Amino acid sequence: MGLAIRNVSKRYANGVQALQNVSLDIPPGMYGLLGPNGAGKSTLMRTLATLQEPDAGSILLGDIDVVHQKEAVRQTLGYLPQEFGVYPKASAEELLDYFAVLKGITNRTVRRATTEALLKQTNLWDKRQQKLGGYSGGMKQRFGVAVALLGNPQLLIVDEPTAGLDPAERVRFLNLLSELGENSVVILSTHIVEDVAELCTNMAIINKGQILLEAQPLEAVAALKGRIWRKLTDKTTLPALEQEYRVISAKLLSGRTLVHAYSQDRPGNGFEPVEPDLEDVYFSAMTGCFSQASQQPKAEEIAL
Repeated sequence: MGLAIRNVSKRYANGVQALQNVSLDIPPGMYGLLGPNGAGKSTLMRTLATLQEPDAGSILLGDIDVVHQKEAVRQTLGYLPQEFGVYPKASAEELLDYFAVLKGITNRTVRRATTEALLKQTNLWDKRQQKLGGYSGGMKQRFGVAVALLGNPQLLIVDEPTAGLDPAERVRFLNLLSELGENSVVILSTHIVEDVAELCTNMAIINKGQILLEAQPLEAVAALKGRIWRKLTDKTTLPALEQEYRVISAKLLSGRTLVHAYSQDRPGNGFEPVEPDLEDVYFSAMTGCFSQASQQPKAEEIAL
């Protein structure tokens, strides 16, 4: 069961165009939606989760019309929003059992088996009696996944799941997510490139409500081979480099500035070739070096 999104647009009452003619084909498996804060990711996730309606466009989950058959979608939907609340004085086992009832699992034996299986799957079984108010950020996120997995959803939406997690909790959480994309559509919405690189076989990059690139991460990285160049320089020279070259990113490295530039030909001026990665794909798309239609760098190049 795949997800087909066609020409979806959304403008809020304050005039912000959050989505503009978004079209995506999302197959079963892990799918990354990558973009900066404010790009429209959460708006799209909330629309897919039937929490708001688009102004235009259509969304099909298999044969289900997401816009007009909300209850049917909710029967097969799991949603972990960017921020969610828990009852701090309830234990994980108690609250998950309560959510299972709300999900329609009324048989006590089935419900007990379901909550036990999910708490074990999310590695929370040993902490099942602990109050949720004492859970770490990563443990709360894993509990949120357990809630989202109630009812074996065919569509699982996870919005900015690793923001704020420490490195160890992030690894545990990503390992959990990697197990979930085998039997359903799992959409991972994030601004963290590494999350998509480590988990997703398909992805899209979104900015200002528009899809800049839809691709398979490995193919997108391969398309940049021989086109990314780096130079270690001083911060004071960065403005001049940006004027002369197509600089896609610059970051501090050991007190100096590491510049990555896009070019079909070797730039010279101390630039050296570097193997591209998904971060280069992201910044190339954000700066217009990748075209959505071909998933290849644009024909026009800056004269160097």
